[in-house]
Amino acid sequence: MASGSCATMDGIETNDVDTEGKRRHSSTSSASIQSVKALQTDVEAHVVEQPSLSRQISRISSRLTPNYPPKVPRNERRGLFARFSLVPEVTQPVLYPRKTKWVITTIVALAAFAAPVGSAIVMPCLTPISKEFKVSPTVTNLSVALYMLSMSIFPLWWSSFSETLGRRTIYVASFVLFTLFSILSAVASSIGMLIAMRMLSGGAAASVQAVGAGTIADIWERHERGRAMGLFYLGPLCGPLLGPIIGGALAQGLNWRATQWFTAIYGGAMIVMITFSLPETLKARKSLIKQAKGEADAAMQTELAVTGEAAGEKTSNEPNVTDKSTSLHRTTTRQSVAKHSKSTIIFLKRAFIDPLKIILLLRFPAVAITIYYASVTFGALFFLNISIEDTFSRSPYNFSVLIVGLCYIPGSLGYFITSIFGGRWLDYIMKREARKAGRYDANGNLIFTPEDRMKENAWIAAFVYPCALMWYGWSAQAKVHWIVPFIANFFFGSGTMMVFTMASTMLTEFVPKRASTGLAVQNFVRNIFSCVGGIIAHPVIHAIGNGWMCTILGLVSLISGCVVIWSMKSFGHRWREEMEEKLENS
Repeated sequence: MASGSCATMDGIETNDVDTEGKRRHSSTSSASIQSVKALQTDVEAHVVEQPSLSRQISRISSRLTPNYPPKVPRNERRGLFARFSLVPEVTQPVLYPRKTKWVITTIVALAAFAAPVGSAIVMPCLTPISKEFKVSPTVTNLSVALYMLSMSIFPLWWSSFSETLGRRTIYVASFVLFTLFSILSAVASSIGMLIAMRMLSGGAAASVQAVGAGTIADIWERHERGRAMGLFYLGPLCGPLLGPIIGGALAQGLNWRATQWFTAIYGGAMIVMITFSLPETLKARKSLIKQAKGEADAAMQTELAVTGEAAGEKTSNEPNVTDKSTSLHRTTTRQSVAKHSKSTIIFLKRAFIDPLKIILLLRFPAVAITIYYASVTFGALFFLNISIEDTFSRSPYNFSVLIVGLCYIPGSLGYFITSIFGGRWLDYIMKREARKAGRYDANGNLIFTPEDRMKENAWIAAFVYPCALMWYGWSAQAKVHWIVPFIANFFFGSGTMMVFTMASTMLTEFVPKRASTGLAVQNFVRNIFSCVGGIIAHPVIHAIGNGWMCTILGLVSLISGCVVIWSMKSFGHRWREEMEEKLENS
């Protein structure tokens, strides 16, 4: 009996060995991954009370077993001409490889360059435009002022549409319109046509000002967004600085119409780049039409339930079947018409009225003061831009149109350097504050809050750019060597870039589920500030001089910065929690 048992056991062992040998080659890679996961599980079971060690193991495991984002089939991709995109759409955009993320971020930054460069590119050409159309400079300035005004209004609708239609559709459609209106501006036969076409082109290209930040939020983790937002913001910030350089060169070599042909060509290039390299990144949602139909169906079902009961009571004693069926047919027709009418009304309301509701975000203090600070800073930028053109084109400098355009380089250099290093600094500060506060989730990951971004970096920016603005104003009024105000412009660009990057990133995090909404409200407010600045800067300079104008602006900016930073430090956490609660319940 014992020998039989031994023989049986030997046979079982032999079969097990044979089976193991057959499986060994086919399961090598799977076994290695499973062993890593088993090791992680076994070790984590013994280090429950050591969260730091658990986090290290989690990081090592994620490196050994990398995640690859599942691709969306080509025939199921979303957005206009999505089949032609060489970068595939994925179900989880945050899992894109870093190189792909930077490619997408760069394309969005280049797209964001279009609207602001279009506003500034005509600044050196305003006098030739006035002479050609035989109108006053005040009328010609409307081609810039109304352009900026359209940039503040149109993003409200672009942002709303993007949350249902998707980012890619908005990018493609808006740049087709931008290119078309730029061509019409280039061939304008009257000042009225030029102003109208430029206003429409500005509104079209302004889509990126709101939607672009949403794309950044779609693909980057929260603790990485500062650096990415720094690159993205190079586009809209370098536009006002590089626009006059490009416009001056084109106007001096050709004529003012060449500036509009440049924007048309740039728009066409962006259409090609977006079509082939920018996938949809927004999480799938119902379209406005489907939402409207759904609400209309729900309303009609409720109405049918009520009218059905009434009709049942009324016809319960009527034996005439023919009359009953005829009555039901007429009722169905009326209900169908009513359903389509309700669906249309709901769609129009959602498309054109509801987008205005995002302005209500300004009722939340955390959002309002962040947008206010960014808007004051942006307004100061446009005051400075007008001052540079006015100051260095006159005595004692007497720079040519081309050289005046080059005067904007120091500020651009400050933007560029700060965008590279400032974003990393912003992310470092956020991680440091989370570690200092000991905020970790159940998986050992840091928990970040938007107000963490407003620390020593905000204080430095709050003092640097107002002081640089006053430095520029008095040196320009004293007509000293051009290098002195140019150095001031570099520090002004560096300080304002810190503010813009910080404010934009915070707004995407205050409203994480509607990342483009906060940016749309910011664009609405700040472009109104820049529009006002562009209109009144010239008269103010000639009334009180560069020195006092920049001093007043500098003091307003300095006081605003200090109040905003102190308020966010003292009340930011409570404001954010109250806002989140109200938004969830609304």
